Amino acid sequence: MTIDEFWSEFLKDTGRSPDTKYTDAFCFDITEKAANGLLELVLQGKKQATSSSLKDYEIEGEELPKAGELSIVTDFAGNPRCVIETTAVSIIPYNEMTFDIVKREGEDECLETWQMNHEHFFRESAKQLGYEFTYDMPVVFEDFKLIYSK
Repeated sequence: MTIDEFWSEFLKDTGRSPDTKYTDAFCFDITEKAANGLLELVLQGKKQATSSSLKDYEIEGEELPKAGELSIVTDFAGNPRCVIETTAVSIIPYNEMTFDIVKREGEDECLETWQMNHEHFFRESAKQLGYEFTYDMPVVFEDFKLIYSK
């Protein structure tokens, strides 16, 4: 099923206006195993947030997410699997993240594993985009809710 077909079914199944737009269609992370694993956490209702470097948005010229926006989450192969709605967006320095915040991502059992996994991810992203990871780097923390899956 294509993204457009999936979106049309979502609009029909939820009774939304055909004019309703989605902001993005994406998969989480940069590897197949991670992307599909994170998708499963979303589908199970365990993952209700995500985080990205503010610098990534700036370098790529992307707008920050906003509450109320809808996005399609795909598997690594690009197959649409669900729709999420952004509920809140915060910008928090990496070194000021607490477990109360990051546990909403549903990926880790403690702050230390979140830091280890996300530092690796942020360093890779920084390297690809040509900047340096720092511990006080601003992180865009996006809360969302799963509103549709097929």
